[in-house]
Amino acid sequence: MVPQRLHGMTGLDEKPTLDLCGRSFTPDELDDIRTMVEGFPGLGREELAQTLCENLRWFTAAGGHKVDACLKLLEKLAVRGFLQLPEKFRPGTRKKRASRPVATSQETTVPQQISGTLAEVGPVSLEIVLTPEARREWRDAVDRHHYLGYKRPFGCSAAYFIESPRGRLGCLSLAGAAKWMQVRDRWIGWTNKQRLRNLPWVVNNQRFLVFPWVQVKNLASHVLGQLVRRIGRDWSARFGYSPVLLETFVDPVRYQGACYRAAGWLELGRTTGQGLRRPGCTYSTTPKIIFMQPLVTDFRELLCSETLQGRVWDE
Repeated sequence: MVPQRLHGMTGLDEKPTLDLCGRSFTPDELDDIRTMVEGFPGLGREELAQTLCENLRWFTAAGGHKVDACLKLLEKLAVRGFLQLPEKFRPGTRKKRASRPVATSQETTVPQQISGTLAEVGPVSLEIVLTPEARREWRDAVDRHHYLGYKRPFGCSAAYFIESPRGRLGCLSLAGAAKWMQVRDRWIGWTNKQRLRNLPWVVNNQRFLVFPWVQVKNLASHVLGQLVRRIGRDWSARFGYSPVLLETFVDPVRYQGACYRAAGWLELGRTTGQGLRRPGCTYSTTPKIIFMQPLVTDFRELLCSETLQGRVWDE
């Protein structure tokens, strides 16, 4: 017998919704999900998720269906005993995507030292990575020269090379923001519901690398200034909306974040060092310095709203 309500939702006067997979669900919505799963046992997993996303109006910030999140939702509901998925939908039957090794090339020559002032080396520009060949080169460079190596980004992402007439100077990337962070969330002032809905409008500067053979004073802060000025247009062109806030984390064991301070980023404090917490899975890490950079003047109003949609950057 399938239970009538999920455990934890029986006291509906106290908790009228359930937060799962980045969205709040009402009891009626959950009942509709169960009815659809039971009523269309022949649908493929992707088709079912697409249909549910359409019915629930569950879209990414770019306007597409949140299929991956919906698939995770179905698995979680099945584990909790709220619904019974057909065999091909059962949790654990999805084939895990094999991790793709980073394609590394043999460096046959030692890179030539690049040093001087910005005026001597420049003009410096950010070139977005778009082609498969450029992506392989970017992954290779990060895996070789960044102390964290290359990791597949979460959510929407963008990667750049730092270019100059003297040669390539480094690279950086942006990806999805941290799901939950007490210092940041208190500073923004949003509710849990607003955070779950509007988190895509916060983007994380996931990697920032100046190559070890490059010595150019003020290069890093100059590049960060360029990034702030162009990320709205680049993100909008690729994903259909513009972020309103940037974040990054700096490991104080290695760096102090001087370039972020010089570029005008705001230091909020430090992370707890607890890392990502999931049921049955926790890990610890060293506390990181938190830096934030608003991209629009009314970022708090927007992130604390219930109707945030595609956003045009400040001119």
